[in-house]
Amino acid sequence: MNADPPVDWTDLTPQLVDAARRDRAWYLTIARELVGPADRLAVDVGCGAAGMALAVARMMTCGRVVAVDAHPAVLDAARDHIRAEWSDPRVRVEALRAAIPADTAALRETLGAPADLVWASAAVHHVADQQAAVTALAGLLAPGGRLALAEGGLPEHHLPWDVGLGEPGLEMRLNAAQDCWFAQMRAGLPDSRRMPYGWTEALRQAGLSPVTTRTTLDEQPPPLPDIVRRAVLEAPAGRVGRMRTTGLLTATDLDAWNRLLDPTDERWLGDRDDLFRLSARSVHLGVRP
Repeated sequence: MNADPPVDWTDLTPQLVDAARRDRAWYLTIARELVGPADRLAVDVGCGAAGMALAVARMMTCGRVVAVDAHPAVLDAARDHIRAEWSDPRVRVEALRAAIPADTAALRETLGAPADLVWASAAVHHVADQQAAVTALAGLLAPGGRLALAEGGLPEHHLPWDVGLGEPGLEMRLNAAQDCWFAQMRAGLPDSRRMPYGWTEALRQAGLSPVTTRTTLDEQPPPLPDIVRRAVLEAPAGRVGRMRTTGLLTATDLDAWNRLLDPTDERWLGDRDDLFRLSARSVHLGVRP
């Protein structure tokens, strides 16, 4: 089976903006742990709407934070968010276009100095050669600098096990189908290479030591705030949309999702009071000797 086209980030830009605002507390918690008192240059690679870039800036007393992404529409969203949220002249926050690992040398030159902190969240797994990307990011660091990869963890869950349509376990089967779709998408990337080991090993192979992992639970019980409820409705809609022509979901499951995602249907998810958000997020950290 041929893989579907890679993710269309232009269409997903509004969701990235929502995510930057929705996850502000989590970003601040992680940034507080990652940023050191002497840090003067931080880089957020695959920055989305610059949620982490702004969180890092809030933890720095002075210096520069550079938000990096390869997609113009995403960078436009990042710049708009930065302009709306940031005004402290002691820390400069900017956004620029670069793809990793292809543009690593140009990015290093633009930065003008080695970075104290490089952050990449859910970005490296979109690169054809993930190890090459991790090694390239490690190459941006100053001695003692840290590379933090937010990858892995556990998939989000939003629905009860039995939603009253189709067979129980509907959301778990969608997550399993998403895994299959993602594997097919990666296999279809030009020059795609498998990385048959975990993120901590990838950091070690990039020459970083010590390497650690911290996983945090993200739990929001019902009733959900509007911005979270909107994300809970958008997440399965995007996944189901990618699955429609792949054969990865049964016709029965697709019919159930069609009803759950249809605002005119009596079973629309938006009318439920028992939606929740539950996931575990892992951050893998490596230090340049």
